[in-house]
Amino acid sequence: MKKTIIVMPVANEEATMGQVLDEILALPYDNLFIYPVIDDYSKDNTEQIIRSYEATGRVKCIYYKESRGVISCYLEGFRQALNDGAECVLEMDGGGSHKPGEIPEFIKYLEEGYDCVWGSRFVKGGGLVDQPLYRMILSSGGTIVSNIFLGTRLKDMTSGFEGFQRSVLERLNLDRFLSKGHIYQTEMRYYCRKLHTIEVPIHYTGSSSSLKFKSVVEAFDVLFKLRSNEKKVWKAE
Repeated sequence: MKKTIIVMPVANEEATMGQVLDEILALPYDNLFIYPVIDDYSKDNTEQIIRSYEATGRVKCIYYKESRGVISCYLEGFRQALNDGAECVLEMDGGGSHKPGEIPEFIKYLEEGYDCVWGSRFVKGGGLVDQPLYRMILSSGGTIVSNIFLGTRLKDMTSGFEGFQRSVLERLNLDRFLSKGHIYQTEMRYYCRKLHTIEVPIHYTGSSSSLKFKSVVEAFDVLFKLRSNEKKVWKAE
């Protein structure tokens, strides 16, 4: 198996962090590593829990002092994963919303040569668990709006569980992404729409996070700018 690094921004996850790391480390892969990315927003013992796992040699706690929010943590995690020789990179939530047991499906398709593997709640076999109706409507509605506006055809344009070949992330100017919030996942899928990609079913478990009005405003603002920004995001070959 190719060296694969999982990037997961985390904050105030002390109740679930140990379990998530244990479940990932129990998977039958010696070449799978975990890079939790944390910043000043986290006030509990999440960082200490992560550092207690560093002795395994497969967990690296990244404290990102310059963080400007969760998306900047994703992108910093990508940079460090590439610097450390990752051949494939996964991104997932560190709070238990994404299931470690579904990681093998991503690895399978990356090993088969797919450029990107998108986790999808809305393909056959996927689903949402413990989600209020309004969140289901926002998630599915966001995909419908994005597909209509951007000309994409994915079943899920907003999931944060996804995987990439190293070559894809190397070709992207990560500093040129527009998103600061939820729309980041849509932005990434739009830029990668012409690559060899596949959607795989995932089961997303509800969290206490809420989608704020300013996130919706940002989403529409970014949607209008994606086409003009695309050439800035891809590095010249």
